Amino acid sequence: MRKGIGVALLSGLALAAPASAQMAVKDISLKAAQELANATLEDCAKKGFRVAVTVVDRDGRVKLIIRGDGTGPHTLSTSRRKAFTALTFKATTIATVERVARNPGAANLKDISGVLLLGGGVPIKIGSEVVGAVGVSGAPGGDKDEACAMVGLKKIEGMLR
Repeated sequence: MRKGIGVALLSGLALAAPASAQMAVKDISLKAAQELANATLEDCAKKGFRVAVTVVDRDGRVKLIIRGDGTGPHTLSTSRRKAFTALTFKATTIATVERVARNPGAANLKDISGVLLLGGGVPIKIGSEVVGAVGVSGAPGGDKDEACAMVGLKKIEGMLR
C-alpha cells in the first residue's frame, strides 16, 4: 500500500512540474566582435588615428580588446569604459553626454563605477535589443572615435541577426 502511495505521489509531482519557458538570449559572437574591432581599427588607421577598440558583450564583459600600433597607454582602459557606458545607457556615449548636459540632475551618472562620459562608445544592437557595445579611444576627439566605430558596425550589419 505504501509503495502504491509513493508511486502515485511521484507521478503526481512529475505531472505538476512547471514547464520551463526558454528565452533565446542574443549576444555578439566572437567572430562578429573580431570583424567589428578590425574594421573599426582599420578605418581609424586610414584617417591617421592610433586607437584601441574594446567590444563588450551584453553583460558588460570584455569580449575583445585590440590595440593599434603607437597608441597611448590610456586607450585600453578608456575604450573599455566607453563601451561599458554605451552598454549601460543603451545609447552612444555622445548622446549620453548631451543628455547629462541638458539635465543637471543626471550629472551624478559620471560617478557610476566604470562609466566614462566621453564620445566613442556605441551600443551594438540586434533589432532593437542591445547585445553589446564597442568603445574606441585614441582619435583626436570622441566624435572621431565614434565615427570609426560606426564604420565597423556597418561592416558587420549582416552578422547581427
